Amino acid sequence: MELIAPCHFGLEAVLKREIEDEGWEILQVDDGRVMFRGDEYTAAMANIRLRTAERVLIRVGEFEAKTYDALFEGTKALPLEDYLPEDARFWVTKASSVKSKLFSPSDIQSVMKKAMVERMKIRYNRKHFPEDGAPYPFRVSLKKDMVTVGLDMSGPSLHKRGYRVSPVIAPISETLAAAIILLSPWKPGRFLVDPFCGSGTIPIEAAMMAKHIAPGLNRHFTAEEWPQIIDPKVWREVREEAKSEIISDHDIGSRLIQGYDIDRNAVKYARDNAKAAGVEGMIHFQERAVKDLSHPGRYGFIITNPPYGERISDRAELPALYAQIGEAYRGLKDWSMFLITAYEDAEKYIGRRATKNRKIYNGMLKTYLYQYMGPKPGQ
Repeated sequence: MELIAPCHFGLEAVLKREIEDEGWEILQVDDGRVMFRGDEYTAAMANIRLRTAERVLIRVGEFEAKTYDALFEGTKALPLEDYLPEDARFWVTKASSVKSKLFSPSDIQSVMKKAMVERMKIRYNRKHFPEDGAPYPFRVSLKKDMVTVGLDMSGPSLHKRGYRVSPVIAPISETLAAAIILLSPWKPGRFLVDPFCGSGTIPIEAAMMAKHIAPGLNRHFTAEEWPQIIDPKVWREVREEAKSEIISDHDIGSRLIQGYDIDRNAVKYARDNAKAAGVEGMIHFQERAVKDLSHPGRYGFIITNPPYGERISDRAELPALYAQIGEAYRGLKDWSMFLITAYEDAEKYIGRRATKNRKIYNGMLKTYLYQYMGPKPGQ
């Protein structure tokens, strides 16, 4: 089957590398998504193992539509019966449009739903459908009048790993945190510090990588309710394989990964989340301000998502805060720093230009990943 993995804009290359590392065949890389080919094992593994994908879709079809009539006929021509049983509960859960003549999401969804029903009427020779079976959500994207139809295997976004038990709203998603870590040269066994850890997302994602814990190991996927597409034994086998790859804390070394925050409650919640993720023994969390950041180790990494003035009242404090980040970083011998923020004066107040920066869209918010590269060990 052909599969589609959407991701944050700007992270296509990271996701492509993940897919290639698994040995799967890349078909196409487009803005905000990577398409690849595989069997039912690939489809299950992609949901359980990919760290930077937002979800995994089965590509049902693609066609051109400049009018709603063309959209209706193109949808009606899709082989829906290959995927949907007679009692399927099916709908278009999301439609997006870029540089296309059809641009109303609600109209696109409505027209396609009607066309899907017509297709099902013909193939199953009945006028009405109970739609009381398993859910089959479709996601549709239009780009330059080309309609791509995908069947959403994941359900809730893949950033929902299942370990977030705290009530704190994370400023950075798990998938974006994982991508930032993968964009850095950090490897397990090296120091990693997040001085603005909040509920612990970045340290937890790093610790899961170090322990080889698959990000989707402990959650459910919508496609698990589709036995006619993926045999239940496939999900069991893929999960068992993922469990067998987990490394114990003792084989890695504890407290190399650290998370600090000035908020005592955030630190408590971070510990709770780490425990739920199975990595509490690997991370040292502490209540500490960034101005007090120090570390005796060398060749470590600061990987962080500091505040960037989401509230207007906070913006006046940003110059001093980023100056403190710069001062703390200068005190860490031979360290690298990867810092993602929407604050455009970050480099100015850090007091040093980044080695390079990368534009990443966090939803509709444009952010920059500032990359300060320290020397490699031994240099």
